[in-house]
Amino acid sequence: MPHPPRLLKLVWPLFLELGLGMAVSLIGTALAARLSDEAGAGFALANHVFATLFMLFRVIGAGISVVLTQCLGSQRRDQADAVARAALGAATWIGAAAAVMALVGARGMLGLVNAPAEVLVVAVPFLMTLAPCILLDAWNASMASVMRSHLHAREALFVIITMHLVHLLLAVPLMRGWGPVPALGLPGYALAMLGARFLGVALHLLLWKVRLGLVPTRRDWWHPPRRQLAAILRIGLPGAAENLSWRLCFMASVAAAGHMGAQALATHAYVMQVMYWLLLFGAATGLAVEIVVGHLIGAGQLHEAHQLVRKALGRGIVVSLCLALLAALAGRHLLGLFTEDAEILRNGALLLWLTVLVEPGRTFNLVVINALRAAGDARYPVIAGTGSLLLVLAGGSWLLGVHLGLGLPGLWLAYACDEWIRGLLMWRRWAKQAWVPHARATHRALRRDRHDGDVNLAAA
Repeated sequence: MPHPPRLLKLVWPLFLELGLGMAVSLIGTALAARLSDEAGAGFALANHVFATLFMLFRVIGAGISVVLTQCLGSQRRDQADAVARAALGAATWIGAAAAVMALVGARGMLGLVNAPAEVLVVAVPFLMTLAPCILLDAWNASMASVMRSHLHAREALFVIITMHLVHLLLAVPLMRGWGPVPALGLPGYALAMLGARFLGVALHLLLWKVRLGLVPTRRDWWHPPRRQLAAILRIGLPGAAENLSWRLCFMASVAAAGHMGAQALATHAYVMQVMYWLLLFGAATGLAVEIVVGHLIGAGQLHEAHQLVRKALGRGIVVSLCLALLAALAGRHLLGLFTEDAEILRNGALLLWLTVLVEPGRTFNLVVINALRAAGDARYPVIAGTGSLLLVLAGGSWLLGVHLGLGLPGLWLAYACDEWIRGLLMWRRWAKQAWVPHARATHRALRRDRHDGDVNLAAA
């Protein structure tokens, strides 16, 4: 690979893509909050459960980009196409399973996070209506990951923009009512999402055909090839375990907030909406780093990969710290988009100041974990981070927030400690170059497969 992809050309489309997703979630939260604080809390809780179920997709999602970029970096387009088809079939099975779980287990899963009765009554039908979207999101996510791995990040952004615009155009009249259309409330938001996700799948299929020359067969939708699926799972299973562990432990902290009552739960939901915006640059940088490092590892350029991660991490920490400070200074104004409750505004503003401690540590995880995964060192993040997630994130939230009576600030202190502990562990792994043997083994395997393929082609 004589000219590795430039990080910035990938960061800005990813930043906009993630930002648009946050904008839709922000608008949805604001629309729900205007119905009532119970609807706002129900919207947040249902989306937490939705996101937790979607973590099942990470079983393959975490491996798609890594395996694809490594194949493309080593000039193995045939293998990259086989991986793309395998990802689509695996997404069908995982997405369908998660959708069924949301449909039949909505009340039980919302009960696990201590949803108050007044919140449960609006959250259950909302989550059940959202259920089919999990399958559609699995398809969209896998196809978008393939596009980005081929460095078509702008085309993937086009699909996201179109999908979110359609979602919002449908959501407002369906939620609030328009002409003969009755006001459906939160289920209206879910129905709008369903229509937009169907459109996203159609657009991705068109781009696969036009940009990549890929046209899935009927078999591709349900039968992933064993060899390619195994390569994806080798990276994806540890990645999914790490993401699922974080999500479950975070849900334990949300349950602690639910134990404090509907007002605390609403405060948690509104502040988290602001925090999601703060991590955008770090998340976009982490995804871009994963793509570029994957290409570099496939091409055997390990020194370039090391230098890239160091520079990306430094920039990410500075930007995340500055963004957190700006959000803390504007805290009451930002939270005023969701509510006029004086106590929620006061408590939320304090939480945003504590967020200044959280975000730099989170940047370590967003950037370095993706780099480790792209280098083939996928097991270390889950092994090293599980203890902190269980003891500090989940256990610390209940200890500080509930048992010691610190309330929501106790949860935020637990968040900060967990992010810094895991972040420093990941950076130590990268700085000591313990990932290098994994990267070299990956590169050797790709070269061996390429040589075998060339020999078979010559024999034919």
